[in-house]
Amino acid sequence: MAQDFEALRREMTAGQLEARNIQSPAVLDAMRAVPRHLFVPDDMRNHAYDDSPLPIGLGQTISQPYIVAFMTEQLQPARGMKILEVGTGSGYQAAILAFLGCDVYTIELHEELAARAKKVFAALGLSGIRVKHGTGYSGWPEPSPFDAIIVTAAPGYVPKALVSQLKDGGRMIIPVGQTNSVQSLKRVTKKGEKIIEKDLLPVRFVPMVS
Repeated sequence: MAQDFEALRREMTAGQLEARNIQSPAVLDAMRAVPRHLFVPDDMRNHAYDDSPLPIGLGQTISQPYIVAFMTEQLQPARGMKILEVGTGSGYQAAILAFLGCDVYTIELHEELAARAKKVFAALGLSGIRVKHGTGYSGWPEPSPFDAIIVTAAPGYVPKALVSQLKDGGRMIIPVGQTNSVQSLKRVTKKGEKIIEKDLLPVRFVPMVS
């Protein structure tokens, strides 16, 4: 069965990512390598490599593979970078970043999801991921500043606390908008006192809860 999943990852990467102009060799390698099926409920594993988001319980979802790859590519992660993720969810996005050699700090509001993700990280030997149970609006001040921040739940605005935890020159990828409506995936770049926002894609994410 593992061989089947490997073939599905190759098909996913070629058909869903490269075909939609995901170009980073490192990101494509990570998407081919990380076993996405381990991050979804057992009864959803046969759909793990479908071109769609999937429910993971507690009203949360794992994003479709293309969105994970797109956000990762826009983040421009590099080995040794310290990255904050807001919204651990299944843990898949954090695992992609860890595979790329990043030092990942990830926050999850739902304790059950945080615990489940920790188990998968341990099973895969991903030791470079730290998980915190809590709300994302306040970020994770203690290990800040971060080279980059990736947010996988949508607030109605860009939280100032997250911007303050970015290094000068750092970037944040974040969906912003109201629940049950189309949101805007933004790239927020910090340059001294100047904050530059760029709209990237229309998206739909679960809301960030305070």
